[in-house]
Amino acid sequence: MIDLKEQRIKGETAVLIGLITDEQDAARSAEYLDELEFLATTADIRTVKRFTQKLHKPDGRTYVGSGKLNEVKAWMEANGGDSVIFDDELTPAQQRNLEKELGRPVLDRPRLILDIFARRARTAHAKTQVELAQYEYMLPRLTKLWTHLERQRGGTGTRGGAGEKEIETDRRLVRDRIALLKSHLRDIDKQMATQRGNRGKLVRVALVGYTNVGKSTLMNLLSKSDVFAENKLFATLDTTVRKVVLGNLPFLLSDTVGFIRKLPTQLIESFKSTLDETREADLLLHVVDISHHNFEEHYSTVRQTLNEIGAGGKPTIVIFNKIDAYRPAAHDPHDLAPKREDQFTLEELKLTWMGRLQDEECIFISAVRKDNIDALRKLLYQRVKAIHLSRYPYEKDLLYGDWNGALPDELPE
Repeated sequence: MIDLKEQRIKGETAVLIGLITDEQDAARSAEYLDELEFLATTADIRTVKRFTQKLHKPDGRTYVGSGKLNEVKAWMEANGGDSVIFDDELTPAQQRNLEKELGRPVLDRPRLILDIFARRARTAHAKTQVELAQYEYMLPRLTKLWTHLERQRGGTGTRGGAGEKEIETDRRLVRDRIALLKSHLRDIDKQMATQRGNRGKLVRVALVGYTNVGKSTLMNLLSKSDVFAENKLFATLDTTVRKVVLGNLPFLLSDTVGFIRKLPTQLIESFKSTLDETREADLLLHVVDISHHNFEEHYSTVRQTLNEIGAGGKPTIVIFNKIDAYRPAAHDPHDLAPKREDQFTLEELKLTWMGRLQDEECIFISAVRKDNIDALRKLLYQRVKAIHLSRYPYEKDLLYGDWNGALPDELPE
């Protein structure tokens, strides 16, 4: 797998930069920078400073205005900082201009996410997907990111047009590598499609949700397995599939890669085969971290991504997780203004749109504390049973019709 990090070192520090625009107010900009800092932490980068600027739209040359750029440069010269990370995708020209002005490596959000995916990839399939996304990101940025031929230069004929010739050679090599990786992925996709087809008549259920909402923890709880779970972004890249039995009803449960705002298009494209588990599922379990102060936008982001990959119309159970960590914002009882939604108690939230989702059932749980898990198992059993019997009505007498969500130790094998 290629390495986009170049001069990246462990313990690296960075300055974060975001914009306040007509479409993105100050509060939302701060929220995005919080997430960008979490992404940086996941990549072992420590944030030392944040900068924001109010613009109608990003500057075409340097993303931020010249005054703000000089402010950032002066601060870094006085205080340090190894790199600069921007919250949006930069054009190749913007990146080149910024690195020239700041004299430091410049990353954007897509590249940071690609870095994290490269670190997290474990299987050959995930590594191939990430490498393809890296090359497609790198192709228009070859002048700074691809330097293997530069180390081979020397002697007569290396000046003048040699640089342009090298760039063209680089482009050809990268395009050839992209074509090879796509061919490999097509072969892998065929194998995975065959594997999915060989799983027989079992109902397929897929866990989906924003990154770091507790999908893997819930997977472990429902399947009694040991899927890797960590309080970092994108702990799961490879799809994990487990057979689960509730009552005497077996089904397949898959845990997929988490979604995030501004997910690089290269990753969505290269991870299509992984997302096939979601597209081909019979039922989706959409997990939402209700303790996160911006969980509603996370919910909307996942719904939008599901629509983009062709899975928006799937039957869905929305699982509001981490109720043990939910803390409403303080509300002055003498304040005559209506409560803000972030000031609602958990019981009050259940009376809002979250308890009345159109065409979707919802349930509130804590996977860590196992709160309301029995109710989730019962609901899941009923939904899977209905799907199963719609396909195989002659098996009606073989299934328990009144299973009540007993604990795993009480379930028949």
